[in-house]
Amino acid sequence: MERVRLVIFDLSGTTVEDDTGVGECLFRAADEFDLRTSREEVLTHLGTNKIHLYQYLIARRQGRQIPFAEFEREQDPGTQAEARRIFDRYQELMIAHYRAHCREIPGASETFRWCHAHGILVATGTGFHRTITETVLDRLGWLRDGLVDVAVDVEHVPGEIGRPAPYMIFHAMTQLRVQSVREVVKVGDTPADMLEGRNAGCRGVVGVLTGARPISDWGAYWHTHVIPSAADLPALLTREFL
Repeated sequence: MERVRLVIFDLSGTTVEDDTGVGECLFRAADEFDLRTSREEVLTHLGTNKIHLYQYLIARRQGRQIPFAEFEREQDPGTQAEARRIFDRYQELMIAHYRAHCREIPGASETFRWCHAHGILVATGTGFHRTITETVLDRLGWLRDGLVDVAVDVEHVPGEIGRPAPYMIFHAMTQLRVQSVREVVKVGDTPADMLEGRNAGCRGVVGVLTGARPISDWGAYWHTHVIPSAADLPALLTREFL
């Protein structure tokens, strides 16, 4: 069996602390634009392209139900303009949040260093757009310090197709010249992460318990392992993937 060559980590809730700040910013923007939703609902859909999430909620308000597993298969141009306005407000709130509150999950940097010491490439993938992603990575310095080899966001994919589609994982593989998904482990904390890893065919799809949602939200989606946090990944990789 191939040796693992790449681990792709989610950001918020997996390697970056999230005390429901992302969900709160998503909800506040939606509420300001009278988009009928709840904090609970937006938290359930973390990890996705946020513009497409607002389109999803607008479609639901219009009476069109889309199963979450089908989230990125089709996009309705008729909801794009309204969703973009809501997203622009969300992005303002999110950047302000991360400028004030941006901390790594304890042990994340050490895990990145361990991966590199054992010949494993490190990528991050996120449902954020470029501006928010850069705000987070600039604050933490992971790219600058060489702890992350490539950082992927939804804008790297044509059409900005995010999770649960697998294309951000494939983009990271392309950039790092990793040929087989059997050499890739995906780590995340949301239903979108689990579905992304499964849709990509990753050898490992690992859930962590540090996110804003309990395991009861994402545990029903296919995954291979559960660990307390990203800090526990080296032990898992040593035991089952190396």
